[in-house]
Amino acid sequence: MAEIFETIMLVCFGLSWPISVWKSYRSRSTRGKSPVFIIAIITGYLSGIAGKIAAGGLNYVFAVYCINLVMVCADLLLYFRNRRLELRNEKESEIL
Repeated sequence: MAEIFETIMLVCFGLSWPISVWKSYRSRSTRGKSPVFIIAIITGYLSGIAGKIAAGGLNYVFAVYCINLVMVCADLLLYFRNRRLELRNEKESEIL
């Protein structure tokens, strides 16, 4: 029963990440993003994964942790891509 509630929690948190990734990709902006916050979330998911491995709980909950981790890592990568684009645009604006 505990795994069901843990899965519900992970799915609820996880629903926001594809939306965040899509917005980051489309906006090409870092507005409203914090790499420190994203890294904290990644650390949390890695801790959850480590806990599942340590407890021998490699089941569907483990898979949900991994899916969420991939989404958050994608959001972090997009943050750095978007920051690079913003810096390039700022340099181009200075030249003009």
